[in-house]
Amino acid sequence: MEIHVSQLEKDLGIHFHKRKLLRQAFTHSSYVNEHRKEKFLDNERLEFLGDAVLELGVSQYLYRTMQHMPEGEMTKLRATIVCEASLEHFARQLGFGKYLLLGKGEEQTGGRERSAILADVFEAFLGALYLDQGFLAVLTFLEKYIFPEISTGAFSHVMDYKSQLQEIVQQNNNQTIAYQIMDETGPSHHKEFVSVVLLNGEVYGKGKGRTKKEAEQLAAKKAIALYHRKKK
Repeated sequence: MEIHVSQLEKDLGIHFHKRKLLRQAFTHSSYVNEHRKEKFLDNERLEFLGDAVLELGVSQYLYRTMQHMPEGEMTKLRATIVCEASLEHFARQLGFGKYLLLGKGEEQTGGRERSAILADVFEAFLGALYLDQGFLAVLTFLEKYIFPEISTGAFSHVMDYKSQLQEIVQQNNNQTIAYQIMDETGPSHHKEFVSVVLLNGEVYGKGKGRTKKEAEQLAAKKAIALYHRKKK
């Protein structure tokens, strides 16, 4: 395990002061149950802590970067980012599965690929990192591996860009907003729509989507980005 821990630290660019915490983060309860004499600790308490640390980190990021996103939309987006499916995805991206310590039964039944176990180990790792190096180290980790996926639109399917744009427009008097479908192509079962959004008659964003709604949402996303660039 120590060799694997060294490799994990090398892969992540993180050195743990207390390697026992890192080992615990990757120790499943099934492994502890099969090695009772060795008095190992499983990762469940670290998972509990990591869940809170992750939620705070994501909340802070959304508050700081999504300045025109309403509270309800931020809550919805945060829930998607910290849900089991997303945490499993992050754990797989980082190769956490190969470092897990599992009991023989759990190993034989595919535990190393189990969604819940992978999601839990990701949270446990954050809990261990927090205890070892503090919240700033967790934020540095999230900024390197997690936040870029948010900024590049990995969770855009739950973001209501049209509402965000409407919020921006409402803060500036005498501004009008309108959407137009400019093109519609493809057979009925596989259509593609092109939409533009206009602010005061000027095209601010263009989007393509399989539905009119999706095209308008993507157009609104681009309009928000352009609006902020012009404000700078």
